[in-house]
Amino acid sequence: MAAPLSGDVPSRTTGFGSTVFDVAVPTETGRRGPESVFDVCHVGVVLRALLFVHGAMAIGMVFGATTFSTWLTMTATGASVALPGVLMWLLVVCALKAPLARAPLALQWSTVVALGALAAFAASRLILAVMPDAPSVGLGALVGPGPALAGAAMAASVFLWLRMLARATLPAETTARLAELQSRIRPHFLFNTLNTALALVRLDPEKAEGVLEDLAELFRVAIADTSESVSLGEEVDLARRYLDIEQIRFGNRLHVSWELDAQAASARVPPLLLQPLVENAVRHGVEPSPEGGVIRVKTKVKLGRAVLSIANSVPTEPSKPGHGMALKNVRERLRLMHDVAAQFEMRQDKDVFRVQIVVPL
Repeated sequence: MAAPLSGDVPSRTTGFGSTVFDVAVPTETGRRGPESVFDVCHVGVVLRALLFVHGAMAIGMVFGATTFSTWLTMTATGASVALPGVLMWLLVVCALKAPLARAPLALQWSTVVALGALAAFAASRLILAVMPDAPSVGLGALVGPGPALAGAAMAASVFLWLRMLARATLPAETTARLAELQSRIRPHFLFNTLNTALALVRLDPEKAEGVLEDLAELFRVAIADTSESVSLGEEVDLARRYLDIEQIRFGNRLHVSWELDAQAASARVPPLLLQPLVENAVRHGVEPSPEGGVIRVKTKVKLGRAVLSIANSVPTEPSKPGHGMALKNVRERLRLMHDVAAQFEMRQDKDVFRVQIVVPL
């Protein structure tokens, strides 16, 4: 028997001629394929590369130093070349990430190693230009092929680490996606949505069509390629579709507020990032309360980053506690995609629960 409708809120439809069952990947989506190996522009990669190179250099100097003061001098010498050399290497690799991703593996290796040697050699020449008397004050290591050889070795090590990191990301993303699929398109939501559509078929066929189109879009994204990233604007559109369905079910009990900054829409995020968050807001903020609740979705640009906020009212009688799988899943996929450049925070202020996400533009 069809579930009764609790409200008569208009639902958007895209027209009878739309391809409801089209599962093609959107043209705006970006891929995290081989190019991600060379995507070294993130803060986390820069910090880790600097720490690795300086740490390896400091350890290596131990075997050539006879006293602690000698080790300090040799380490300082190496650091004076390593810091600008690593930064130059990262900048060049970042600028060339697209053509490097399309190159054969052998050419990738030779290019990154040659760039490492060139960056270290250029850094040593820069130090000698600023300090012409460097060799006479204990910085003789700057002269000769030493810096270039060290730069080549460090570049090879960092590139090997980046390749291992890229390989490790795929199973982690797959595991996260499997957990997500188990928790996202829940049987009770599918059952309620189909019953709602059945109840609308005779009363309002156009609205029933819109409900099924929104449901089809949710499933299309759920089965999309796990290596895809999407824009924040696409995620907002998907969340709208989900809340359109829930609006028909809850009627006047569900109040949704949207405050969207168009400039934040281009930020890249993992797929199905926003939908589980608004689903949590409905499940824990609206469903348990006889009076319903309020959900506020806000995006803005702040300091060159996109800020996404999802807030929901907290009912007097709390819902049954969940396992927190959705929140953990979102946090993990953000970390995999943006590393330390992304932020994820959740907090409860009196009668409002809020989740805030910050990602680079």
